[in-house]
Amino acid sequence: MIIGIPKEIKTHEYRVGIVPSGVIELVKRGHQVLVEEDAGKGSGIGNGEYEEAGGRISDSETIFNESDMLIKVKEPQRSELHLLREDQILYTYLHLAPDPELTKALVERKIIGIAYETIQLADGSLPLLVPMSEVAGRMSVQVGARCLEKEYGGYGVLLGGVPGVERATVTIIGGGVVGINAAKIAVGMGANVIILDTNLKRLAYIDDIFGTSVITLMSNHINIKESIRRADLVIGALLIPGSKTPRVITKEMLLLMKEGSVIVDVSVDQGGCIETTTPTTHDDPTFIVNGVVHYCVANMPGAVPRTSTFALTNSTMPYAYMLADSGVTRDILQNEALIKGINVYKGKVTYKSVAEELNYDYYPFQDVIK
Repeated sequence: MIIGIPKEIKTHEYRVGIVPSGVIELVKRGHQVLVEEDAGKGSGIGNGEYEEAGGRISDSETIFNESDMLIKVKEPQRSELHLLREDQILYTYLHLAPDPELTKALVERKIIGIAYETIQLADGSLPLLVPMSEVAGRMSVQVGARCLEKEYGGYGVLLGGVPGVERATVTIIGGGVVGINAAKIAVGMGANVIILDTNLKRLAYIDDIFGTSVITLMSNHINIKESIRRADLVIGALLIPGSKTPRVITKEMLLLMKEGSVIVDVSVDQGGCIETTTPTTHDDPTFIVNGVVHYCVANMPGAVPRTSTFALTNSTMPYAYMLADSGVTRDILQNEALIKGINVYKGKVTYKSVAEELNYDYYPFQDVIK
């Protein structure tokens, strides 16, 4: 199989879909790897390192034209869609539920779209989402603390306070991987931390980890309203795998928050959990609604590409090897986790939540594979 690694072109996206060790393994298995020139530069990986590993440096058009499988980090950008070809395997983060235009393009071009974020193990965990959720969760507190500074639009409060001055309060909505990692950093910085979740077992687990360092609350309308009223920084950390995120904070509820307080919506990739969320970029990351600073960058881990690339490829490459060796054939039916990653297949939507959200007919993958 010919595997192509395009350079990421999303604004300030410096990650890359493969590292040299992955190239070595694919070549050992008899595959060819085409890497776009300077694709790894933003992550500190030079062209020579890929060549030494057995890859071939190429240009974008050749990679899209010749590759049987494309390994990326972010979804194809609008300028790349015309380069995709029928039956090509696209293995990357897709986040299709909130993106009807991209879904339409992949369906029309009969792409086999395998989304990192919906590959799911039997225990419900999302192994390819976890590393970037860890990064984004930890970053959310860093960027939130910065946005609270006066020059960034905040009202000028230090998360950990100082002796004799009250600490800031961080409210985290969602106790999953993002929420846990956000809490670690917020507690470490000395903030008062509130975590809300709908799962009592998860709240008990968080309570065991953090003890009296955090307050755990059942996530409901009343508790959310009261928690954001108290908050200096709110972190949106909700996720429903493959589905659009429910919006639990309305525009009207922002009036409860302090002027100059901050929201960091990590859920933005799946549509966001705040009604006023609009995706932003690292170039222009924030905007203000009802006096509240919003940070809604859709590729937060791209700001720390060296860490993110190596963390991500540790998880993605084992599945890449499976796909390269077997393709998307009936053999894939042996791997239930990978089946859940197949969102679109040759003109059909094969992930139920995406089909329901965007009004497509749903076709179980097992029924359409030849």
